[in-house]
Amino acid sequence: MKILVTGGCGFIGGHLCELLVKKGHKVVSLDDLSTGSLSNVAGLKKCKKFSFVKGSICNARLVDRLVKESDAVFHLASVVGVKLVCDEPVRTIETMADGTSVVIKACRKYMKKVLVASTSEVYGKGSRVPFCESDDTVMGATCIRRWAYANCKAMDEFLALAHYYEAKLPVVIVRFFNTVGPRQTGMYGMVVPRFVKAALNDEPITVYDDGKQSRCFCHVLDVVEAVEKLMFHCPAAIGQVINVGNPKEVTIGDLAKFVKRQLKSKSEIKNISFEEAYPGGGFEDMRRRVPCIKKVKKLIGFRPKRTLKDIVRDVAESIKAGNK
Repeated sequence: MKILVTGGCGFIGGHLCELLVKKGHKVVSLDDLSTGSLSNVAGLKKCKKFSFVKGSICNARLVDRLVKESDAVFHLASVVGVKLVCDEPVRTIETMADGTSVVIKACRKYMKKVLVASTSEVYGKGSRVPFCESDDTVMGATCIRRWAYANCKAMDEFLALAHYYEAKLPVVIVRFFNTVGPRQTGMYGMVVPRFVKAALNDEPITVYDDGKQSRCFCHVLDVVEAVEKLMFHCPAAIGQVINVGNPKEVTIGDLAKFVKRQLKSKSEIKNISFEEAYPGGGFEDMRRRVPCIKKVKKLIGFRPKRTLKDIVRDVAESIKAGNK
């Protein structure tokens, strides 16, 4: 098959492109390189089954051509990281709202199967854990900029499902929960590479607030394997919203201690307020974010294989090798 991956030079996109090529597919990566990097697909540079197109998902003519030439589409292009969302809210909203509309319209025009990448952010301030796909979402106030991302992603889901209901467009929606691993950058606030890089350099590991907020981390290789199966080996996934993540929970404070211990670092663990971390404001946190993975387990037998220890090791090796 010939597959289009939007955001194919991003962190998850790069790993997905590698897996798809390994599976024997021809892959086209569309990326404007605003947050993605060619280094994420450097291993595919000489591969005849892989090609890169620099461009925006908001370019309707370009997207139309690429979708028409493809057999299936993975729509991963987006704005990444809470920091970037808070710093550049206009870019966040316009890229996701306009870009997803362009991609979905092209897929409907040619009736191409499409997987839309969403996020655990759509659960917002929900306090019922673990989060299930049918749970209500609880969004924060519009004056808090971080919620722009969650709301845009929720609208992406509404739009994709609307096309499914109206035209039977084959869509699969996946909500990622803190996907981490090699080649991920800490530039946009991603906590694991940020902690690992600090620990490797024996610099202070900075924990926001009291560090008792908790998250669940899933290795990117587990994630892309699940995504590929949902897209190509699970007809029942069509028209569904599906959590993909690791339900094992860890507080951010304990994560900092774990990273320091695993890397035998001399780093000091330092707590700072959210006001210090996001001086421009617009940030609000949630205490827990835990996925219910019963649906994905039922659909494809998904169980995360890689542990937090594996994640820290792989991120550290990637950083030491010069990848971010």
